[in-house]
Amino acid sequence: MTETTRGEICATACADAFRDNGEILASCFGTAPAIGARLAKATFEPDLLMTDGVCTVVDVPNPVSGPAHEPVVEAWLPFRAIFDHLWNGNRHVIMAASQIDRFGNHNFACIGEHAKPKAQLLGMRGAPGNTISHITSYWVPNQSTKVFVPKVDVVSGVGHDRAAKLNPASTRAHDVRLVISNLAVYDFETPDKSMRLKSVHPGVSVDQVAENTGFELVIESKTPETRLPTADELALIRDTIDPKGFLGREVANPE
Repeated sequence: MTETTRGEICATACADAFRDNGEILASCFGTAPAIGARLAKATFEPDLLMTDGVCTVVDVPNPVSGPAHEPVVEAWLPFRAIFDHLWNGNRHVIMAASQIDRFGNHNFACIGEHAKPKAQLLGMRGAPGNTISHITSYWVPNQSTKVFVPKVDVVSGVGHDRAAKLNPASTRAHDVRLVISNLAVYDFETPDKSMRLKSVHPGVSVDQVAENTGFELVIESKTPETRLPTADELALIRDTIDPKGFLGREVANPE
């Protein structure tokens, strides 16, 4: 089997984000998270709920690339019912992040002043509701100081520092959990809930991470490496989940 790619490491890290989630709805933005959720469901997290992208929960979701199959429908889940899962905390979403700061405040609305932005992006979308209602993680396929910033231009998703200032009843389900990038995995397991370097991907140095981060990370004396996918996981990614290799278009392999 050929050498593991950076994208496959990222997808496996995304899969691990769903570990121990149990029977909750997985929602993903991006190729690596979509592969990760499928990988988690196919291996260590079989109770994870996944949809066909339209209106049903399915036993085995269609692959990210390659021929589709006819999955077994497990439940009817029209769009209007998604909010019942969302508001009850029964969901883990991995969203894209155009900007993110050290406390997990997130922006994919626009770049520049909101009243007159330099670039219009997705808008607020569901980010405010997601971040105060259920587990939220983030995916950054190309980490740089333009993405990991001291202060986001617009707050789409609520970070830990802002959540701490709100009514506790409004943020009882607030759980900004992980950030996964093409360089490393980060969490907020610190006393002040600021971002901590949890693991670096194989071949990436702590210095490289710091150079591509626009704020001071919590970096402990010894940072572990992100785990590699097992042989079985790698086979699932390459042969079943992403046989056409769409992952390589999203995450470049280092030269």
